[in-house]
Amino acid sequence: KILGFILGTAIILLFLFFCIFFNEIRSLISLKKVDPFPMYHMTYYGDYEFDDFLKEGAKNDQDIERYITKRLLKGIPINLGVIGDGCTAFVVKTKDNETLFCRNFDFTYTPSLQVKTKPKHGYASISTVNLTYAGYSKDNLPKELSMNSFLTLAAPYLPFDGINEKGLAIALLAVPEVQAPYSDNKVTLNTTTIIRLVLDKAKNIEEAVNLIKQYNVYFSGGVECHYLIADATGKSVLVEFWDNDVKTVYSNTEYQIASNYIQYNDVNIGEGYTEFDRYNRVMNEIERNSKTVSINTALELLSKVGVYDENGNDKLQWSVVYNLNSLNGKLFINRDVENMYLFSLAK
Repeated sequence: KILGFILGTAIILLFLFFCIFFNEIRSLISLKKVDPFPMYHMTYYGDYEFDDFLKEGAKNDQDIERYITKRLLKGIPINLGVIGDGCTAFVVKTKDNETLFCRNFDFTYTPSLQVKTKPKHGYASISTVNLTYAGYSKDNLPKELSMNSFLTLAAPYLPFDGINEKGLAIALLAVPEVQAPYSDNKVTLNTTTIIRLVLDKAKNIEEAVNLIKQYNVYFSGGVECHYLIADATGKSVLVEFWDNDVKTVYSNTEYQIASNYIQYNDVNIGEGYTEFDRYNRVMNEIERNSKTVSINTALELLSKVGVYDENGNDKLQWSVVYNLNSLNGKLFINRDVENMYLFSLAK
């Protein structure tokens, strides 16, 4: 009888555990390594409670840490890292008139993750996450079907670029200075939750800009950013924070390029680290190809403009091209163009 009682209690507790953590377990089971650098892919199941987050926002990283710890990680604490460094992005058409959103993320060593989300009250999306921002490092990597992977459940709040089901894409790029507006009457979001807002709620660039204007923004780790945004119609915009306002920069040609300098009103304040050279190299290549490029040409161009530091160390962490019409794309890690990872939001 005692053994039966113990066994019955264990079964009940196990059942309750799976009921409480059902979606978390499904999400962690989906975690797969897709590149040895490494990079992972995960489908996030369930509600990551972003609509509730938008009601209160966060005035600093500690607020976000507390929210994620309580709502997503069941009390397991997370320590957000910093973001930034040299990145390049551009929006360009193919010969078939499809819109490509192309992006390099240059940084110190960064394990990364592509997370697929489908919120109840928002658009489905695929986004790329810098896992150092969730506390991972070269010596502390997620392991499939392990408690060590639990912090990857914070991924919906940590996107650095992404595409949603309406064909809208967005990426952050570091800049040396911002002059962001602030209102006591607005909720405050941080660098990456602005991207989550846009991916979940905007179907075109006009809606994206209007949404961003409804919130204050602070930049995690003191690394200021601007955002390149494009939609399936081929329209694009660079959103910057200057003169205590949200500024928009539109292109006067069929493509748009962004790197690590302020473009609004020809301010042209850069980080002093190849940002103008990278911009010009992308522009020259697009012009040389009659202002249209294939996805493979775009990926090759991204590999060429990836950043090396002053000691010759490669800083290119990932390169991704999103097709805003077919909702699929290609990605490679650390300049390894021989190993492309193909993904699709339509599947």
